Amino acid sequence: MGLPKFMRPKGGAEENATSSNLYIANCGPAVGISLDMISSVFGAFGEVIGVYAADESGVRVIVSFMHDNSAQAALNALHGHPCLEFGGRILHIRYSIPRPSPSRVQGHDNVAVSLTASELNIPGVFLFLDFITAKQEEELLAAVDARPWNSLAKRRVQHYGFEFCYLMRNVDTKRHLGELPSFVCPILDRISTCSELGGAANIKLDQLTVNEYPPGVGLSPHIDTHSAFEDKIFSLSLAGPCIMEFRRYHEGTWKPESKCGMSNMENLENSTDFLRKAVFLPPRSMLLLSGEARYAWHHYIPHHKVDFIRDSPIRRCSRRVSFTLRKVRRGPCQCEYVEYCDSQRDKAKF
Repeated sequence: MGLPKFMRPKGGAEENATSSNLYIANCGPAVGISLDMISSVFGAFGEVIGVYAADESGVRVIVSFMHDNSAQAALNALHGHPCLEFGGRILHIRYSIPRPSPSRVQGHDNVAVSLTASELNIPGVFLFLDFITAKQEEELLAAVDARPWNSLAKRRVQHYGFEFCYLMRNVDTKRHLGELPSFVCPILDRISTCSELGGAANIKLDQLTVNEYPPGVGLSPHIDTHSAFEDKIFSLSLAGPCIMEFRRYHEGTWKPESKCGMSNMENLENSTDFLRKAVFLPPRSMLLLSGEARYAWHHYIPHHKVDFIRDSPIRRCSRRVSFTLRKVRRGPCQCEYVEYCDSQRDKAKF
C-alpha cells in the first residue's frame, strides 16, 4: 500500500492547527465501514474531496474537505460521541496535515534511483533481475534459517568457505571453513551458465557471506577490502527489496584522520565530496561488481523503512537477506585504483 496524502499531527503547533483534513480513528473497512459510507456521513458537513486510509490498520482514515469550516463542524459534532450511522462507534478525531513530499522525506538522501545497470552507468556494474526462481528463493531462505546465525550490532550473518573478520576487514586464508554448502549450488550453476557474464562465469568462488537485514536496517559506505577478495563480487538479494547507493569519493578511501580524531569511516560518512548514484535491488536480483565498480566505488544501503523510487514509496516491510559470493585473494592486489587499494597503500609505507 502506498503512503496516504495526509498524516496525523505529531504534536506542538501542528496539533492545534486547523485544517480541511481530519484524522479519524475507530472507523474503516476493518470494522465494516466502507470509505464510501464515511464520505457520505461526513459529507453532511460540507463537500468531501477524498477519504484515504491513514495506515494499514483498516480502522483509521483521513477525510479531506473542500473547506476548513466543514472539517471544524464535523470535528465538533462527531469527536468523542457515538455515531449512529456507524453502529454507535465513538470516533476519535483530530486535524490532519499534509504528508511531506518524497523529496522532503528523503532529505539529503535524495538521489535518482536507477532500475537497470545501463541506466546506472557505472563501469563494472551488472544487474540481473529474476536471477533465480521464487521456489529457489524459498529453498535458500529455509536452508540458512536452519543453520546458526552470528549476531552483529544490527544484523545477523553466516560465513562459509572463509570467515570475514569485521575488525580486521579481511580474511585469514589459513582458516578454511570447508567447501561452500550444497544449497548454493543452484546459484553457482546459474552463474556458470549465464552467457551475459562472459568471463566472469568461469571464476571459482570460494567464500560466501549471508547477511540478514531487519526492516529499515542498511549498511555503511565501504569498498570490499582489495587484499581480501579478487575482482568479481556477486550479491543475490532475497526476501525484501532495497536501494543500493554508490559513491565515488574524489580523494579516495584512505584519508588521514581529522584533527578532532575522526576516523576514516566517520570522515567518509560526513563528506560531501563524492559522486552519487543509486539502483533498486528487488528480491531475486543478482548484482555483480567488477572492475571500477568493485575497486573504486563505495556501496551503501541507506537506513530507511521507506524508499522512494520515482516518487513511489516502497516499504521495507520484511527482512532482506543477501548472499554475497567472492573469491579469496591469495596475494597482494595490483589493481589500477591505487588510491583505494590497501595492498598498494601498505606497500608505499616501506
